[in-house]
Amino acid sequence: MTDYDLIIVGGGPIGLACAIEAQKKNLRYLIIEKGAIVNSIFNYPLYMTFFSTAERLEIGDIPFNCLAPKPGRQEALEYYRNIHRYFNFSINLFEKVTGIEKKGKNHFEIVTDKNIYNSKNVVIATGFYDIPISMNVKGEELSKVRHYYKEAHEYAFRNVLIVGANNSSVDAALECWRKGANVTMVIRKNEINNRVKYWVKPDIENRIAEGSIKAYFESNITEIRETEIEIETPEGKVTIENDFVLALTGYKPDLNFLENCGIQLSDDELKIPVYNAETMETNVEGLFLAGVVCGGMQTHKWFIENSRIHAKMIVDYITSK
Repeated sequence: MTDYDLIIVGGGPIGLACAIEAQKKNLRYLIIEKGAIVNSIFNYPLYMTFFSTAERLEIGDIPFNCLAPKPGRQEALEYYRNIHRYFNFSINLFEKVTGIEKKGKNHFEIVTDKNIYNSKNVVIATGFYDIPISMNVKGEELSKVRHYYKEAHEYAFRNVLIVGANNSSVDAALECWRKGANVTMVIRKNEINNRVKYWVKPDIENRIAEGSIKAYFESNITEIRETEIEIETPEGKVTIENDFVLALTGYKPDLNFLENCGIQLSDDELKIPVYNAETMETNVEGLFLAGVVCGGMQTHKWFIENSRIHAKMIVDYITSK
């Protein structure tokens, strides 16, 4: 059985960045990814455009060439596939890590659904896209309720309700409306989120203002039924016809997995993992965090562009010990 210097859990951009730094320092490493390479980006909506510019998504000093001002999903997938072709990573795809246990100093046992590995150090770079945040309303379990959105064609000419006012919700609302859906939005606050992409925000606000898309602000769903949906609004309860619900209410890291690995979380609702901001090492010696998983429920704190540096911080610290 191979003993590794570093096992990286997660094959997203930050996991790949960690592998690049490990290669530079001649560490024996392995990336273990439960799905395809950069699996979260693969699961983004087909026509999603990044907020970041191409250069801010670069890793390994490899240029990300993009014709448009902002790259889309397809261009990002192509870029990160080329990154793998260039660096020829040691990576196991479609293998899920089920447990990480510290067996002693400089010894972790990593259990997957296919194998068991030993490593001196472990980086968790798993992101937060796996677990949707539940609305906790009656009828949420119905098959017409979706927590992920891929493309608009399925919803054309249907009554579609979209929950939320962030980027994913706004993109879905506009795309579905343009493909012929009758779109209604339910928004908990009294406005579209200020984090919505600046070139998209006026578009959705204008569509709402002209009545093309109906929006209930300061409102919440109270019940979902097969052919209709009940909404609590400031003016009282409203029932509307409905075929599909896109509950794009956000996602969260697998906090149970982190705790099972021995990582402490903050006691408040943010559930921020404990780690050293200079080394990214958690309270478990030799176990590190990288990327958006560091933010706990603060899923808008870390992005590719501002967490790429975690990779170098971690590997520099490991090799300095």
